[in-house]
Amino acid sequence: MNLNHTDLCFGFSCPERPLSTALYVLLYVCATAVVLITVCGNLLIIISVCHFKQLHTPTNMLILSLALSDIMVGVFVIPGALIWMIESCWIFNKFFCVCFIVIAYFLTSISIFNVALIAIDRYFALSKPFLYIRTVSLSTVCFIVLIHWFVLLFYNIALQYFNEHFARLIMCPGDCFLILDDVWSLVDLLLTFIFPLAVIIILYVLVFFIAKKHATAIRDVNSHTKSQTSKNTTYSMKSERKAAKVLGILVSVFLACLLPYFVYSVLGNVIQIDVEHFQKVLMLVYLNSAINPVIYAVFYPWFRRCLKLILTFKIFHTDSALISVL
Repeated sequence: MNLNHTDLCFGFSCPERPLSTALYVLLYVCATAVVLITVCGNLLIIISVCHFKQLHTPTNMLILSLALSDIMVGVFVIPGALIWMIESCWIFNKFFCVCFIVIAYFLTSISIFNVALIAIDRYFALSKPFLYIRTVSLSTVCFIVLIHWFVLLFYNIALQYFNEHFARLIMCPGDCFLILDDVWSLVDLLLTFIFPLAVIIILYVLVFFIAKKHATAIRDVNSHTKSQTSKNTTYSMKSERKAAKVLGILVSVFLACLLPYFVYSVLGNVIQIDVEHFQKVLMLVYLNSAINPVIYAVFYPWFRRCLKLILTFKIFHTDSALISVL
């Protein structure tokens, strides 16, 4: 990627901070708030799924995996990225730069593929419900999640090791980038964006049409019974609108957070890209981890019930794990 920082390796020193003290403090307060929102939001999901036995389902194990990857982004990636943006300079040493890049690539790819796995799970559960119940167990999903984490870990290690420009990462103070060559840029684009994005969009569209088909079938049945027809029809129509709304939010947020980065990745091999702009694009990718708890948990009624029980400390009561939250 041809980033526009030609003086990076030639007597580079971090620029003096041009911000006022008040603005500087405000930026760090906002950065702290972003980290806390990311960590706390995902921590609430983890506590909910782990504590309440009624939530120990295959689908919720995927949500748990997503929350684990997102909370790790909030702990290990977002703080360093925000400090880098505020200071306009990478103030840490080369070792932390390497760790930051490896962890950031690994966790963001894990988060993306978790979203894809949730899409696959939802489609399978709605299209083949009886087969899903017979074949998809808690242990099966846990095994798939572990394999998924290990495969992406191996891929990201290979991405760092075989990329011929990796040395450029640790030679330049002041910035911390992994500059991919043309081959690896294409591989990374296909594997970590185009493929999971295609899975998410295609399967969620199919899920929407399946839900719409079910709602239509319910209306047809009710049209023959005459009893509570109006009420059921209204409920079905509301369900369709809600499914369409959630689908639109899922795909739109995913695209909004990740598409700019991969566009920059492709264009970076053709044109020069300003470092500050690229930092903002990277930050948008990481902020997806703060948004995911809202999209994948707050829309579920059980999460709101769990949140109330957690915040009122009722989870510390005897047998609280057996409380019904569905």
